[in-house]
This record gives sequence, structure tokens and C-alpha cells, in this order.
Amino acid sequence: MKVVRSIAEVRQQVKQLRQQRSQGGGDAVVGLVPTMGFLHDGHASLMRRAKQTSDIVVISIFVNPIQFGPNEDFERYPRDEQRDLALAEREGVDVVFMPTVEDMYPAPTKTHVTVAELTDTLCGASRPGHFDGVSTVVTKLFNIVKPDEAFFGAKDAQQVAVIKQMVIDLNMDINVVACPIVREVDGLALSSRNVYLSAEEREQALVLSRSLEMIKQRVIEQPELTAGDIRSMLRSEIGTSSIAIIDYAEIMTFPQLEAMEDRAVVRDVAGEVIVALAVKFGKTRLIDNAIFSPSTLPQTVVHA
Repeated sequence: MKVVRSIAEVRQQVKQLRQQRSQGGGDAVVGLVPTMGFLHDGHASLMRRAKQTSDIVVISIFVNPIQFGPNEDFERYPRDEQRDLALAEREGVDVVFMPTVEDMYPAPTKTHVTVAELTDTLCGASRPGHFDGVSTVVTKLFNIVKPDEAFFGAKDAQQVAVIKQMVIDLNMDINVVACPIVREVDGLALSSRNVYLSAEEREQALVLSRSLEMIKQRVIEQPELTAGDIRSMLRSEIGTSSIAIIDYAEIMTFPQLEAMEDRAVVRDVAGEVIVALAVKFGKTRLIDNAIFSPSTLPQTVVHA
């Protein structure tokens, strides 16, 4: 495994590996897993998925300052370089790209990549400028590494929708692969920010996955449920936690991220919907979601 810290060096390493691993006249496939480090099993699942279809697996570890707001946790975001490198090597990663802020932003950034509409809601509404920072740094990583595939976790579902739209709109020749959410045995979605949680906050945070499972079951049992019903159920269930502070609890079409009217019957949606949550426990803001096709869910059969 090669650990590189400069843009010039990672370009050279990827170029050499492409040449070494190309077979039969075809180019070797490069897969990129962009991360902010403090890696966990969720990140490892992305690396394993990349190895299934890519000849060369590159991960980036970079805590991107321009996607953090002025009162967010950039300075205290968890970092552990040696732990990250050990996990990456265990998963068979070929190249770890660990640039400094000075490498990525040698001067104040005058160019930003903005994806309109998809960033107006959910985390985009509560974290202004966040997705401009995400789409800008991902564009830079794509231009630096030049991957054929890029792998993102579905826990950040809005991010996946934004990156896929950016790739389409800018004619980037990259396949964006969304990988399933990885959870603890008790249902808590893996996140680098989980380390912030106290024992009580972590226990209370289980209300997120519990709420999502409850909604999916209710849609199966009650085909007449509306979007308004679901929003009310989510808030009621999350409200059973005495310390939970809701940022949003929403149901929308996916990947369009269009709000559904309160009276809209969820089972009438032909495509996918996302039930998305952002909730604070103490000082820690956690997100979670479930994406499914309501019209294809089984229906509870009531026998006379």
C-alpha cells in the first residue's frame, strides 16, 4: 500500500499502477473512496465494494474545511492517522491519498461547484454552503485521481444525489456507486461522529433506526398513509427520546428530493422515497435514512 501526500505524487502513483495492471490492451479500472478519515466498518465496506469491480483502489483521507460552517466541528473532527492506515491496509487498498489543506487549497478558492435545487433542503437547508464545499472538493478529487468509479455511503443520501447529479450535468465519465448503510448490531448507523456520544446519548440515538423501521412497517400495514401521517409519526416516535432535538424528519421523492404534500398517499409513489432524519443528541448531530419503493412493498393481507 502506498501512502502519498502530494497531488503530483498521487497522480504519478495512479498512472504507474494503471500501466502495470492493464491487461489485453484494456485500461485498468480505478476506484476511488473519498473519506474524511477516522475510518470505521462503513468505510471498510466501501473499500470492499470497490475491490469487487476495480483493479486499483484509491482512498482519500481529507477533512475538508470548506464544507464546515463557522460553528461546526472542523477543528475537533476526530482524526487518527495510524488507525486509518491500518484499516486501509487490512482491506487491501492500493493507494491512500492524504493531502494537507495547503495542498488542496494553496490560495483562497475562487471557484466553487454548486448543484442547485437538490441542496435547498434537508442538510442543505440547515447547513448553508455545506454541499458547495462537498461538490467542490469531490470535483477536485475526481480531477486529481481520475477514477472510473467512486464509492459513497448511502447514509449521506443527499450527498449521493448531489454527486450523481453533478457527474451527469458536468459530463464526468465516472460511475458513482452508492453502497448500503452499515449499522451496529443494535441498529445505530456507523458514523465517525458516534465517538462524540455519551453512553446515554448513544442509547437514545437508537430511536433513529427504530423510527425508520417503524415507518416502513406502517406503510406495509396501512396503504392509505399519507406523507403528513408519516411526518407526524416520525416526530412522535423521535419525541419518545427525552434528549432528542429534531433538525428534520422528512419524507421526499428520491433522488429528486422533492417534498411530498401532506395529503399525498405514500403507496401511490411509483418510484423511490427517502425517509430522512437529522437529530441532535447533546452536541452531536446524527443523520439516518431509509430509501424504498412504497408501491412495491408487500401488503398485509387481512383474512376474514
